[in-house]
Amino acid sequence: MPSFTAGDGTRLAYHVRGEGEPLVVLPGGPMRASAYLGELGGLTAHRRLILLDLRGTGDSAVPADPASYRCDQQVDDVEMLRAHMGLDHMDVLSHSAGASLAILYAAARPHRVRRLALITGNPSALGLRTTPEERLAAARLRAREPWFGAAYPGLEAWLHGTGDFDEAFMPFFYGRWDDIARAHDAAAAEQTNDAAADRFFADGAFTPDATRTALRALTSPVLLYAGELDGGPSPALVRRAAEAFPDAEVIVQPGAAHYPWLDDPEEFVRRTVGFLDA
Repeated sequence: MPSFTAGDGTRLAYHVRGEGEPLVVLPGGPMRASAYLGELGGLTAHRRLILLDLRGTGDSAVPADPASYRCDQQVDDVEMLRAHMGLDHMDVLSHSAGASLAILYAAARPHRVRRLALITGNPSALGLRTTPEERLAAARLRAREPWFGAAYPGLEAWLHGTGDFDEAFMPFFYGRWDDIARAHDAAAAEQTNDAAADRFFADGAFTPDATRTALRALTSPVLLYAGELDGGPSPALVRRAAEAFPDAEVIVQPGAAHYPWLDDPEEFVRRTVGFLDA
């Protein structure tokens, strides 16, 4: 398993899949092993994916200092990966919570980013968060699904703080609640470092005003990719996040939720490759 050593001595692993120009991939979760990304719907036929296991996840080592799980503390890990790969500049793709890490990296080292793709990205680094109302509005779009009646009350209670997280509402995160989605969801518990996830968004991780100012120096194209049915982030929130970048493009994939490469692999690959190769 290829690996490199982070600045604090933590061994970080990465996985290489596919052929072509390298594409560094930062997973979400937060703090879920990169295995859940698979081949990103077949993107490996077009790009050589360099999938980083964030510290304490997948095949990467647990750091000595748990405080280093905080999002901003992992920016240097991305830079160390770039240097290890010998890339003067790189294309970066991130998913979900990994988008905040990618945004902080782009703000810190804009000259190292050639193209940046934020896939259903969490824009907390920009001071933007999904509200319960936005999530519930997206959930109501699924009212005709056979599982809606059993799933919606639990989601509503969780978002309003009157109920616990429940697997019953996981179908809302997928455009199609089929066997592929069920298997993907079932693997999450084993792939996620819950203790690290609790620290990823800890107080002090983000300084949105400073980040937005720094992003003015990012001249590289940025793709913000949303799922039509995703509640976090909703397409509307993704469009607001796009305003932070000098050169941004927004794509909304019809019928997709939080994992668009599972919902319609061909559409996801077509649109993503179109951006990366433009």
